[in-house]
Amino acid sequence: MTENAFFDVLRQGLWVAVTISAPLLIVALVAGVVIGLFQALTSVQEMTLTFVPKVAAMLAVFWVSMSFMSGALVSFFKDLVIPMVAGG
Repeated sequence: MTENAFFDVLRQGLWVAVTISAPLLIVALVAGVVIGLFQALTSVQEMTLTFVPKVAAMLAVFWVSMSFMSGALVSFFKDLVIPMVAGG
C-alpha cells in the first residue's frame, strides 16, 4: 500500500466519521441552546433539566438515523477497506 492510498482511505474514513456523528452533534447543540435559553429566561438552574432532555433527544435521533449510520459504515468497509485488505 502506498502512502497516498493510505492517506486517501484515512481521509475518507474521517469524513465518514464526521457524517455519521453530525446528526447527534447537531441535535445536542440545538437541544443545549434551547434548554439554555429556557433556563436563562426562567432562572431555573436545575442540572437534570439540562441532561435528561438532551439525552432523550439524542437517543431519539440515534434511533431514527441508525440505519443511515450503519449503511454508511458498511459501504465504507465494503467499498474501500475490505478490497484493500483482500488485495494486499
